[in-house]
Amino acid sequence: MLRTLIMSVVFVFLALVFCGFIIASVGFNPIEVYGKMITKVFFSGKGIRKMVEASLPLMFCALGVALTFKMNLNNIGAEGQYAMGVIGGGAFVLFGPQIEGPAGMVITALCCFLGGAVWALVPALTKAYWDVNESITTLLLNYIALMILSYLCLGPWKKPGQNVGQTERIPRGLELPEIGNTGINVGLIFGILVAVLIYLAYRCTTDGYQLSVIRSSKNAARYAGINIRRNIIFVMLLSGGLAGLGGFVQYSAVTHRIMEGMPNNAGYTAIVIAYLSRLNPLVVIIVSILFAGLQNSSATVQVLGVPTQIATMIQGTIMLFVIASEFFQKYKLVRVKEVEE
Repeated sequence: MLRTLIMSVVFVFLALVFCGFIIASVGFNPIEVYGKMITKVFFSGKGIRKMVEASLPLMFCALGVALTFKMNLNNIGAEGQYAMGVIGGGAFVLFGPQIEGPAGMVITALCCFLGGAVWALVPALTKAYWDVNESITTLLLNYIALMILSYLCLGPWKKPGQNVGQTERIPRGLELPEIGNTGINVGLIFGILVAVLIYLAYRCTTDGYQLSVIRSSKNAARYAGINIRRNIIFVMLLSGGLAGLGGFVQYSAVTHRIMEGMPNNAGYTAIVIAYLSRLNPLVVIIVSILFAGLQNSSATVQVLGVPTQIATMIQGTIMLFVIASEFFQKYKLVRVKEVEE
């Protein structure tokens, strides 16, 4: 574990050095650019608040994606499950009984969870019973979910008099509160709690052990009497529900209304975060926050005239370098001395 951490840190540093050469080649000082990114995003109160705020949907989506990857399932549909989670919660808020306070928040969160879980049900069933490729089914369902969200925000759910696709504001009694006077939402505590529960489930429960067995060998799992179909359905539903909770924290804590294109690629970014976190739910929290900070830094560097694509380039480069680091974790160079006969 320590070797993995050290290798990841080393290759992230190498990625930044590589990007520094590219930044310099287009006429900017990489030290100045990195300094601006770090000070404005990671060392200012406003930057930290914005970073944590932006990390919340990434966090929940990545936790869900990492859960399926843990069992060698490829849930590429967190984007659509996020959207359907928002729709599920919005349906309750806009058309359900007027319940506010903690009870209303819990019901809204549950509706968001169910919205994401139900959207993951079809891929789960087709995978469990007919071995249909879940990567294809979850990916295609993303487009359907996003079109449904766009239709609702531009049509029947659109707030009258608005020029953009968005709904009425969520009642203030359903907004997630802040942690004291920090400006940071309690959604962060919620995400950490979920991550801890998943981590403990991996380590301390039979279901968590079964996921590891299925990941290692389905034949061994069958021989041990593990119900693979049940686990596939359970994990996919839980993963979809967590992505739906990503929609909940964004809706209830950040935007306070449902908007067209609200997922904003959070479901796809979650795949990168889950991979960089080595599927460890506790590490997902840290990587989600850092990734959100990296995304927010794109606006910061514009002050220097640096193209916003620079931040995207840095994200992609870090991903590629971390993947490359796996080679050095699995293999090591060994000097072999020739033996004279």
